[in-house]
Amino acid sequence: MFRLGLSASYRPGKAAVHLALDEGLNYFFCYGFDTQMIKALRELPPSRRQGLVVATGAYNWKWWHNDVRRTCEKRLRQLRTDAIDVFLFLGVLSRKQLTERAREDLLRLRQEGKVRAIGISTHNRKLAGELAAEGELDVLMIRYNAAHRGAEQDIFPHCGMRLPSCPDGKSGDLPDHPGLVSYTATRWGRLLVRPRGWPKDGPVPTAGMCYRFVLSDPHVDVCLTAPYRLRQLRENLAEVHQGPLAEDQMRFMREFGDAVYHRHKWFM
Repeated sequence: MFRLGLSASYRPGKAAVHLALDEGLNYFFCYGFDTQMIKALRELPPSRRQGLVVATGAYNWKWWHNDVRRTCEKRLRQLRTDAIDVFLFLGVLSRKQLTERAREDLLRLRQEGKVRAIGISTHNRKLAGELAAEGELDVLMIRYNAAHRGAEQDIFPHCGMRLPSCPDGKSGDLPDHPGLVSYTATRWGRLLVRPRGWPKDGPVPTAGMCYRFVLSDPHVDVCLTAPYRLRQLRENLAEVHQGPLAEDQMRFMREFGDAVYHRHKWFM
């Protein structure tokens, strides 16, 4: 996997999808409403579609009567494919919301070959850590950034680790660990703005630094970027190509993240 994945949450345009493809990105997270990405992906010739990982999912808006299977069938039609690479139950806030019906639907869809990997997205770190240890799910999509680093204690210890000797894979003593996809690297833009109390002449991170912070941790397989514009994607890619942050940069990101966290605790 190219470790930066593209989400079309803010509809950056089909050109952004094609730029991502040209740059080697191969993890694409799409919603039902982001028709720009869906159209771009389904128009690809089979030779170019091969090797891509397309992820999508069903929303946990009303968990008491969600329909994972129906949403999956709809995404299959939208993408014009026989199988979805990663299918997630999105926005799970507690174990109670991961209902027995939702779990059974996910498992059966994988068994039937309609999806290749199943998982959830969640902000609940304790739940994500428990599910990682249980090993039933293939993928966990979690929040992780310089301001929210709790995953380092609650989730990462239950997951495998990418080692320098195997940069394109994962290694470790946990053979059934799930893949980790992170999102909100910029904390919805809060990490790009000087918080109250931060020195006026002090540096402020760029979006690229936020992504590099996340990708500096070897437990993370893919970090999603959701640019508004093509220019933002170009800038993010240019910085990510620089590789992991240096030790002093990591220290700065953690200090800045702490300042942002304590200033905006009310904001998720």
